[in-house]
This record gives sequence, structure tokens and C-alpha cells, in this order.
Amino acid sequence: MALAAGTGSGPLVREASGWAVRYAAHDRELPRERWEPVRADTLFDLASLTKLFTTIVAVRALERGRIALDAPVASYAPAFTAAAEHGITVRQLLTHTSGLVPELPLYDCASAEERLTRLTCEPPATAPGTARRYSDLNFLLLQAVLEGAEGEPLDRLVHDTITGPLGMTSTRFRPPASWLPRIAATEDQRRPWGKLDRGMVRGTVHDENAYALGGIAGHAGLFATAGDLAVLCRTLLRGGDPLLAPSSVDLMLTAPGLGFEIDQPWFMGELAGRGAAGHTGFTGTSLVLDRATDSYLVLLANTVHPRRRPADNRPRAAAATALAHAVW
Repeated sequence: MALAAGTGSGPLVREASGWAVRYAAHDRELPRERWEPVRADTLFDLASLTKLFTTIVAVRALERGRIALDAPVASYAPAFTAAAEHGITVRQLLTHTSGLVPELPLYDCASAEERLTRLTCEPPATAPGTARRYSDLNFLLLQAVLEGAEGEPLDRLVHDTITGPLGMTSTRFRPPASWLPRIAATEDQRRPWGKLDRGMVRGTVHDENAYALGGIAGHAGLFATAGDLAVLCRTLLRGGDPLLAPSSVDLMLTAPGLGFEIDQPWFMGELAGRGAAGHTGFTGTSLVLDRATDSYLVLLANTVHPRRRPADNRPRAAAATALAHAVW
């Protein structure tokens, strides 16, 4: 586990503990001398924290007039015929009110063409705008919107919009092989508990759909250190410069929020209740921003190593509550 907490003025706590790599397989530990500890520079698979980066890219595109929140998805990604037919908007993607199902088994498709067809033709399960349903598909469609509007792939947009300007040199999609010794392992991925048979996953994205899509996806795929994410948190707490205008930060972080979850005590603990914003990731990651106390918490872990288990959000909530007590 890597933890970083602080305020808009600077860091308060940075800790690293536990094991980045401990198992050779789901049922076999490595010899003790080959266990690799988590360090301050360990990278973790961020899983759905990737959605926050896609959100920031989208809000920056909104500032520049490249997209409009209430414009239909079809304005920027006409290949998505089901979204066009049902009038799904950019705002509905960012607020998870498109009506799309949580995910599709794109990893089971035989080709890239089949994956694209499946994704572009998927109709909403409920009428857009009528209910909130969290869905990875929203951010796959948002990726298509941004790439269509900006004329650049998502990884380039994330670099040029966020990680480049902030000097986040340890945050990227598809980390190179030279980074592997710094990356925490995730899961011994195999059926029946996994959706693919890949063996022990390390250095490639854990999410099966993101993997099938080449490792760059709007909903998952980024790797980062806790220190890099702390830089992003401080930037947003200070108003967003040089990434966004303060009004854009307000738009993202004020209920109902865009991309960010607002006031969710199940992972924000006692930071929730006054407008705290953040997100979690399936691999064991979480991020919380609390502008009421000018504080942030980044918690990165590989809780799916060596095998996924039922989620336990108590450590996330406990860490957030400890920070709340420290900054009140």
C-alpha cells in the first residue's frame, strides 16, 4: 500500500508498506527472498481512477469550446449509432445517467472490428437522463467523443492536458518494460474468477476490457505513483491552474459532479458530508478531495494480488476518517 495525504499547501504524510509482489500464482507464494516491498516510487494500476483523468480532459475540452456538455455524443462520435438513436449526451456520460449497462464482454470479441461494433450498437437499458447507473461504457464513449473532438488519442490528450504540465513523469498508459521493477503486481487472472486466462498480471492493465482495447481506455489503463496523484490533488485544491479554471473545478467537484463521486462515506469516511469528491478503483485504489478542509487522500493498493476477493472498503473509509480528524 502507498498512501499520500496533505493539503493544497503541501504533503502531510507519505507512507509505503506491504508487498508489491508476493505471489507467483493465486495459490503459491514466491520464496521469501523474492518478495518485493512497496516503495514510495511504486506504480499501481489505477483502474477506475483513470476516469478522473478522462474527466479532466473532457472539462478542459469544454473550456476550449471543443465539446458541449449537452451536445449529443453523435456530434463527435457519429459511429456510435445507438447513442445517436437514443440522444445520449456528453453530460449523461459524465454523470452516469446515459442508461447504459455497467459493462460489455468486449474481451470475448474475436476482433477489434467486432469489439467496435458491439460497443457502438449497444442501446441504453433505461431511458437516458432518467436514472443513475454507474457504467464503464460511459467513459469508453467519452473517450470516443474526446478523440473525435480533439483529433488526438486519449493517451496523448492525458499527457498534454495533465501529466505533462504537472510533471507527473510516473503516470501513463502502457508503461514500458523498463518500469516493470517499480510496478505492483495485480491478479493471477484466470477463469472462472477472471474473465480471461492471463496468469499473473504485472505491468499491463488488469481490467479485461481495457486490455482487449490495447491498454488505453477511458475507464481504465493508467498506472501511477501516489506521489504523482498527490500533485494532481494539490493542483485541484488550489483551483486548477495550470490545468483548469476554478469554475471548471467547481463544475467537476460540486454535486452532482462530473466524473467524480460526491460525499460517499463508504470510502470517504468522515470526510464525506460537506462536498468531498473522489473515486475508487477495482484494484484497490482510491482518491478523495475535500475542499472544506483543503485536504486530499490518495490510497493505492493491489488488493487483487494474487486473486480478487469481495471488496472491503473499511480501510479506505478509516484512512479518510483519520485524515478528517487530523485536519479539522
